[in-house]
Amino acid sequence: PAAFDASPIPEDAPVLPFPPGENYFQLREFSFTLRDDIYVRFQSFGSPQELERELQKINPYKIDIGAVYSHRPSQHNTVHLGAFQPMEKELVFDIDMTDYDDVRTCCSSAEICSKCWTLMTIAVRVIDRALVEDLGMKHRLWVYSGRRGVHCWVCDDAVRKWSPALRAAAVEYLTLVKGGAETVKKVNLSEPIHPFIRRSVNVVEKYFEEYALVGQDILGSPERWDKVLALIPEDILSHREPLQSDFPKKRDSVQRWELLKGKMDAPCYADWEIMLQYCFPRLDINVSKGVGHLLKSPFSVHPKTGRISVPLDLQRLDQFDPFAVPTISSLCHELDAAGDDGEQEDGGETEPKRRVRDYKRTSLAPYVRVFEQFLEEMERARRGEQLRRSGKRREEKQPAWGPGGAPWLWGAALFL
Repeated sequence: PAAFDASPIPEDAPVLPFPPGENYFQLREFSFTLRDDIYVRFQSFGSPQELERELQKINPYKIDIGAVYSHRPSQHNTVHLGAFQPMEKELVFDIDMTDYDDVRTCCSSAEICSKCWTLMTIAVRVIDRALVEDLGMKHRLWVYSGRRGVHCWVCDDAVRKWSPALRAAAVEYLTLVKGGAETVKKVNLSEPIHPFIRRSVNVVEKYFEEYALVGQDILGSPERWDKVLALIPEDILSHREPLQSDFPKKRDSVQRWELLKGKMDAPCYADWEIMLQYCFPRLDINVSKGVGHLLKSPFSVHPKTGRISVPLDLQRLDQFDPFAVPTISSLCHELDAAGDDGEQEDGGETEPKRRVRDYKRTSLAPYVRVFEQFLEEMERARRGEQLRRSGKRREEKQPAWGPGGAPWLWGAALFL
């Protein structure tokens, strides 16, 4: 397609969710992957416009975002040894489909399909529920990686300042599947069952039959059902051989699963362990615990697929199709078409308005709106916190208002 006009970024364009009044952008690390896998770290910029000019100049294959540092990352070589330190960063999670290769039958390695993508849907549902209800986090941005996984950015003020130890503890709390390739049984439950586990099972149960029993057909052949039976201790499933002879008499994995649960000798959690081993999220602790760890930027282009790394709308998560997201090629075609139409209806329109009109005519528009809503919610929360602090200070100065604070503060809070 013809080259499209890359106009300057408007001064007030939301690039990343940085608190206003703080020098975050200039202290934030960006890294670029260039042609031939040349990796350039510790890049920083004085403004979004400067970043845009650099992107146009070097045309990186991949863009990663890192921490907010004590000094400008681009000047890290001029700082005394030990003085250049990461000060804070969003708590991030990286969930990659390749980590499920031992339990998916439809694809392997970097391949994905609509059947196994359900694993990413389950992962988002399980982790997001726990982040909000168990850990009290509010501002989460879930993003499709552009190829075979999803990322989560937790942007709460307090969480961004967490130490590596706190980040690792959060990942440990959210981890149930443990052990490497040599470990057969990777989920082991015992009394008392933690509420996090019970709630996670409730999520998995909604998808298990359609995903695991129908889509993956985990009991569809002797080889597959032997793999499942190996996860059940002998003291729980004492009649293993009769069960193996009964399995072929059942029509499908759904019927075999019901037979299997009926043959378990005593009250146990073996069925939960199987469900969790096949469906529970698998997190990379190293990505999450390191404050200086980099993660692919939202809205960047995946160099292998050309797909845009778009935010996920959790209200429509079950309908998300990774193969239907915009690609760099499709967006170029759409922008060309929008530009041609715009020439006929320009009418002296200003450049910023034309740019907004053009992007809203592309398939990227709904994903940008998801991101804008995320930023708007952060801004509302920030203003509410500022109002709360302002009210508290006023209470201390003028106690005659009573414990509720000034009446106008209550009214203002309702509109923020």
